Amino acid sequence: MPTKIAIAGAAGRMGRRLVALAAADPELRITAALEQSGNPAIGTDAATLAGMPAIAVPVSDSTPLEFDVLVDFSLPQGTSLWLQACQEAHRPIVIGTTGQTDSQLQQIHEASKIIPVLKAPNMSVGVNVLLRLARELARILDASYDIEIAETHHRFKIDAPSGTALALCDAVRQGRQLIGAPVPSVAYGRHGPIGQRPAGQIGIHSLRIGDTVGEHAISFGTLGETITITHVAHSRDTFAVGALRAAKWIVDKAPGLYDMQHILFGEPPHSEPTAGAG
Repeated sequence: MPTKIAIAGAAGRMGRRLVALAAADPELRITAALEQSGNPAIGTDAATLAGMPAIAVPVSDSTPLEFDVLVDFSLPQGTSLWLQACQEAHRPIVIGTTGQTDSQLQQIHEASKIIPVLKAPNMSVGVNVLLRLARELARILDASYDIEIAETHHRFKIDAPSGTALALCDAVRQGRQLIGAPVPSVAYGRHGPIGQRPAGQIGIHSLRIGDTVGEHAISFGTLGETITITHVAHSRDTFAVGALRAAKWIVDKAPGLYDMQHILFGEPPHSEPTAGAG
């Protein structure tokens, strides 16, 4: 039997790709396409909106009645709404939305005690390998290496730094903690007479250019050498494919807070939510 999937944020750029790919996947059946009240797409067939043949599932602002898992790529306030719907239905949720406040992250944490929640700042398999590599490099390289993170996205992105850039920062901190090193400080961009770069600092920089889907680079540099690892997303499909993989994976899981690292590397659930497609 196909997994019945509800997609929140179905009229957005990511939502439309999720609908298109899910509609073409024989292992999935879209049973709900969701948007918040007032969205002009409400009432339109979700697949038609995504450039696919109609599937008789109109975009709706109503709580879905029948679904096995909900995938959310909406806005932080929308996530809170769909999170509540999943708790009431005792169904898992996959959250790709970023930019949550501390109180919204706490809501996610509380919900994960009741239902399975998979929240990832980036659903791409490649990005999640990058996160693992960043943690390992931070563990292996000593404090003489300066660490810089740069991310580039399209002009329409509303949060900065991206959730993925923040996740890279978290990965570095985890790597440092594994060897008992001090937790690095963070500088978000630099301006003016800043003086010499402090040892152990992580720099994070955000660029917003045209229709760039997503680029992330992390550099470790010391006197004499620099290591840079870069991930470039060529289309939103890389995020959508990962999110649909996550939706299939989480259906039979126990309550807890998961991310893509658990799918790829088999780690146990988190006890706390993390900040941050991003």
